[in-house]
Amino acid sequence: MDFAFGPEDEAFRQDAREWLAGHLVEGAGGLDWERELGRGGWIGLGWDTGAGAEYGNRRATLTQQVVWAEEYARARAPGRLGHIGENLLAPTLIAYGGKEQQARFLPGIARGEELWCQGYSEPGAGSDLAAVRTAAVKDGDGYRVTGQKVWTSLAREAHWCFVLARTDPAARRHHGLSFLLVPMDQPGRVDVRPIRQMSGTAEFNEVFFDGAEAVEVVGGEGNGWQVAMGLLALERGVSTLVQQIGFAQELRQVIRTALDSGAADDDPVLRDRLVRQWAELRTMRWNALRTLGRSDDPGAPSVAKLLWGGWHQRLGELAMQVRGAAAAAGPGPWSPAYELDLMQRLFLFTRADTIYGGSDEVQRTIIAERVLGLPKEPG
Repeated sequence: MDFAFGPEDEAFRQDAREWLAGHLVEGAGGLDWERELGRGGWIGLGWDTGAGAEYGNRRATLTQQVVWAEEYARARAPGRLGHIGENLLAPTLIAYGGKEQQARFLPGIARGEELWCQGYSEPGAGSDLAAVRTAAVKDGDGYRVTGQKVWTSLAREAHWCFVLARTDPAARRHHGLSFLLVPMDQPGRVDVRPIRQMSGTAEFNEVFFDGAEAVEVVGGEGNGWQVAMGLLALERGVSTLVQQIGFAQELRQVIRTALDSGAADDDPVLRDRLVRQWAELRTMRWNALRTLGRSDDPGAPSVAKLLWGGWHQRLGELAMQVRGAAAAAGPGPWSPAYELDLMQRLFLFTRADTIYGGSDEVQRTIIAERVLGLPKEPG
C-alpha cells in the first residue's frame, strides 16, 4: 500500500506551514486563537461536500485534512477549544441536521466564535451510553432538560452543549433518546463543576441541568441513538492521526531522557521496550491511514482505540521507568507547592486511556459481536 502524500498534498502542507509560522505567536490560544483560525480559513476543512460546502472555509481533500492536522501538531500550536464543534457536531449536523440548523450553527463554528461541549456520559452511563437517565420533556417548541452529565470536556468554556437525553420515559435502552442542543448560558438551570484530577488539572467537568431549555433536536425526536452513534464514529478519523503526532513528540522526549540519564545504556530490556514503542507507533499510523475514510469496517474505530489506549498507557509507564527514583519525587522542598513535571503528568493521565472514550472491555465486545458475529453477552 502507498502511504505517501501526493504533490497537491505537499503544496497544501507548505501553505499550512507558512500560515502557522506567520500567525502562531507566544501565548496564542483560547477563543481569540479560534477566531484567528476562522479568519485564516482553517476551520471546517472537512465540510467540502453536501450540505456543509457553503459553510466551511477553504476546501481540502481527506489527505489534506490530515496534512493540516499534522502540521498543526508539529508546530506545537495550542490545544483547540473548537475541536468538538468543528470535528464532531458540525459533521453530525451536515449528516442529520435540517437546513435551518445548519445555517444557524455551522457559520459560528467556522468563524471560531461558538464553542461546544458534549453531553453524553453520566454517572452509571459511561461506556454503557444506552443507560442515560437525563430526561427531556416537551415544552412548546423546545424541551426542558433535567439530569447530570460527567467527564464533560470544555464545559466551562463552551457556549453550547449537545445532549443525549431520554424524551420517552416509557422507552428503554437505546430507544426513546433524542439529540438536543442546549445553550450553556442559563444561570440556575445549567451548573458546571470542575473535576479536579490527581494530576492537579481539571479538564473535565460535571454538568447539572435543572429544567434547562433545549432549543433544537437533531435528527428528529426519538432518533438520538442513531445520531449519537454517527457522531462517535467521527472521533476515530483524522483526529487519530493528529493524536499520533503528539504521541511521537512524547516518545521522543522519553527516549531523550533515557539517553541523557544513561538508563538506555544500562538496561537492554528497557532499550527493547523503547524500540517496541517506536515500532508500534509506526504500525498504528499505517493502520489509521489504511482505514481513513472507510465506512465499511465497523470494527476499525474499536481496533484503533484498543491500539492507542494501551500504547499510550505503556508510554506513561516507560516515562517513569527511565526517570528512575526521581519519578516519584516533586521538584524539591524549596517549591511553595508540589508541582508535577510533564512526564509525571503523562503517567497519571494515561491511567485513564483504557477507560475513557469507551473502555477496552467495551471495544472488545463491539469487535466480538459486530465484526466476528459471536454471541452477545448475557444481559
